Amino acid sequence: MRLTLPIYRLKRQAKLRSRQDSIPLNEALNRTANKEGFESWSLLALHHAQQRPAAKILGALITGDLVLLGARPGHGKTLMGLEIIVEALKDERHAAFYSLEWTERDVVESFFALGAEEMAANDKLVVDTSNGICADYIIERLGRVPLGTVAVIDYLQLLDQNRAMPALATQISALKSFAETAGIIVIIISQIDRSYDPVAKPLPDISDVRLPNRLDLNLFTKTIFMRDETVNLQATS
Repeated sequence: MRLTLPIYRLKRQAKLRSRQDSIPLNEALNRTANKEGFESWSLLALHHAQQRPAAKILGALITGDLVLLGARPGHGKTLMGLEIIVEALKDERHAAFYSLEWTERDVVESFFALGAEEMAANDKLVVDTSNGICADYIIERLGRVPLGTVAVIDYLQLLDQNRAMPALATQISALKSFAETAGIIVIIISQIDRSYDPVAKPLPDISDVRLPNRLDLNLFTKTIFMRDETVNLQATS
């Protein structure tokens, strides 16, 4: 059964309905699922997970990878980052989600929307939404993490927002070195420049990444670019 809209748009509709009708989010999600032909949101989310490439993406990543995950706003890039974390947790790995954009409530709601609400309380998961997030902060908090840990950072451009923090190029270089020495996978979510034209090319690429300041994107070992339900994973060299 094919969904009428991508799941992140269905989730957005449900959140709007929850506010407009003053009903709990889980009830709004279930009503949305009913319209899609599912008895509950959990069944819709299970169906969605079976169709999504998060597990395949995680299987293609190796320790030491520094990955850029990019899409225009509203195309599910942060949700994809969380889906990869869910797959890591299913694989009994440790995982961490650092966000300068989302609140902890946003994260919990997204796990629920993915049908993986139990993962929000997994003792192998760290969720950090501190305002002080930067490369040094992340490296210090992760410390000596187990081999194969997956860390997702939301998002690249906000690491460059605070002028008191090191330059973006310095932060990304530090995260790359840490990923290699610690034997972990670091995924950094990124905005795509407004100049990207989906009519000219179906998916954005590395030339479309919005960079407020200079950064060598070849520091990334792999890229994931998305548009709607289309996802492309590539090595940078």
